[in-house]
Amino acid sequence: MYTVTINQRDRALGDRVPELLRALGRLRPEVPFDRTVGDEAQAVFTSPGPAVDAALTALRPDACGDVRWNVGIGVGRLAEPLPLGIAEARGPALAHSRRAVERAQAGGDGPAIAVEGPDAALAHDAEGVLRLLGLAIVKRTAAEWRVLDLLTPGVRGQQKAVAEALGITTQAVSKAIARAHWPEEWAARPAAARLLGLLDAAP
Repeated sequence: MYTVTINQRDRALGDRVPELLRALGRLRPEVPFDRTVGDEAQAVFTSPGPAVDAALTALRPDACGDVRWNVGIGVGRLAEPLPLGIAEARGPALAHSRRAVERAQAGGDGPAIAVEGPDAALAHDAEGVLRLLGLAIVKRTAAEWRVLDLLTPGVRGQQKAVAEALGITTQAVSKAIARAHWPEEWAARPAAARLLGLLDAAP
């Protein structure tokens, strides 16, 4: 199981958890995102890929009005059957997630994401890949996001349609994609998910 804990990094900007929940609304965790305490939200996923999606969505600078978030992914067991609400969830994955988000919060100015689980070496490797992905995501400009938001990962030949939709040249679209390291991000996401899956399988 994969517990994702997200709390607000820029607390002086007021409570932005409702905006976070809206930004994560397209995801379908097995235990839905909900506020837990204060400016924090949690959810539980049974697959690693969607947990990666949730974590990277929270790292996007403009996902919630330019508020930054700390993200912790805890991997491990949870009591089954899974509850309908996160407040009733129990198990080691929650404790791992709590430690992870606390480390992310203390992590300085880089991507505020951390991973904890039953195997420290695997957790370290997964965190390293996610932090590299986070570096690409947090540095993107609003203009680059306008391009990327019109792209579907893995589909070829989209640049002309995106250029027409935005009223820019295909060369500008191509440059935005390259600057944003969009192909590299989507090539590396499966590696992050695979490492989280191996961590979940660790004794």
